[in-house]
Amino acid sequence: MSEPSGKRLKTCLPICKTHRALVGSRVKQNLPAVVEESLCGVSTLIMEVAYRLQALANIFEQDDLSLPRVAAFFHQESEKEQKQAEAMLSYLSERGGYYCTKNIQRPGCEQVCAVSQAVELMLGQWKEEMAIMVELCQLAREHGDTHSASVVKSRFLSPLIPKVKLLGDLLTNARRVGCTAEDTAGFGEYLIDQLQEELPTV
Repeated sequence: MSEPSGKRLKTCLPICKTHRALVGSRVKQNLPAVVEESLCGVSTLIMEVAYRLQALANIFEQDDLSLPRVAAFFHQESEKEQKQAEAMLSYLSERGGYYCTKNIQRPGCEQVCAVSQAVELMLGQWKEEMAIMVELCQLAREHGDTHSASVVKSRFLSPLIPKVKLLGDLLTNARRVGCTAEDTAGFGEYLIDQLQEELPTV
């Protein structure tokens, strides 16, 4: 039985609050309304993550904090997140759902000026994204949409696991070589940029 139109579930998912106001003739492929709203909201969240990664990449390209491999890493991850957002929008469209165009929030990383700060920020972001994907899978299953649950798990949740591990390792190594959360970059940042094997070569 579907949820009454005025009722909203208690959830941490970034559900699109204006989604129910949209009315169209597109046939839904057995897509529950609450799952459609959640896919719409989560896709916007992924776009915001991509924007934040791009902003971090720009920080590490500045003349006073030039770490080219670190910057390339954040650029690379930003492009991957953008592709994930596009993939979720494509899936939403395939199921007959709608995406509500929304304003993307500011990156919120203007004060970041060290590798450890950036890595901690993104580690927390990706852990939050993982938790949201897990909740989205559970929500889809609860509403009988096993297809969405399977797609979210395979396409969007699974790729996050190695990312979280990579950032955890990067943060551990940054602390080992002396990177701090202070406002000035030191020799530790240079070592991470030059020696961290997982960072792309430029």
